[in-house]
Amino acid sequence: MSIKAVLFDLDGTLLPMDQQVFINAYLSKLAQNLAPLGYEPKKLADVILQGTTCMVKNDGKRSNEQVFWDKFEDVYGENTRKEEAKFARFYEEHFDEVQSSCGFCEKSKFVVEQIKKMGLRTVLATNPLFPAIATQKRIAWAGLSPEDFEYYTTYENSRYCKPNLEYYKEVLQKIGAEGNDCLMVGNDVAEDMIAQKLGMKVFLLTDCLINKDNQDVSEFPHGNMDELLKYVKTLLQ
Repeated sequence: MSIKAVLFDLDGTLLPMDQQVFINAYLSKLAQNLAPLGYEPKKLADVILQGTTCMVKNDGKRSNEQVFWDKFEDVYGENTRKEEAKFARFYEEHFDEVQSSCGFCEKSKFVVEQIKKMGLRTVLATNPLFPAIATQKRIAWAGLSPEDFEYYTTYENSRYCKPNLEYYKEVLQKIGAEGNDCLMVGNDVAEDMIAQKLGMKVFLLTDCLINKDNQDVSEFPHGNMDELLKYVKTLLQ
């Protein structure tokens, strides 16, 4: 039993967080910054969430980015895509103010570095609901850099979302790997452990566990960062 690549989730995995606390802080800060441009805060937050739902349901015919902005245009009008630069400016100048809603795990960088030293490829398989710039910022909040991963998913380069198995198939295709070559590490039972169906090994990080269906987690290898490293070593024996 061996692997060639480790796929990491980001939010709640390498970057500790209470997902709802983060989402609330993010939407609040975004609305605060865009209100002077004429976006009513509650309506904007609702449309962002509607766009997110559309991305989660994406059938692969368009990028997640296109699906999101199509929804935005449905609500705000066909010229809304021209406003994208204003959203990009928010991520560049104000998104870091949301970092305080997240935690920090000193071992995240250490674990990624150790896994690379083992000769394994590292991929960031974060749910691609954000543009690249927002993903890069969150990678930095985790004490890492985009260069720590050979590939990371964003709404620009993805056509599916978790827990759709097509998301994982697309990642495998992009990195040129088979399911049984990979280990998927994440904190969400439904979204991350489903990769097992493609032959991937899985490891459930339990520090920020999300288990909406109250599934028995004992069926998966699970634990903290230290236990993850031990598990990876067993896969290489």
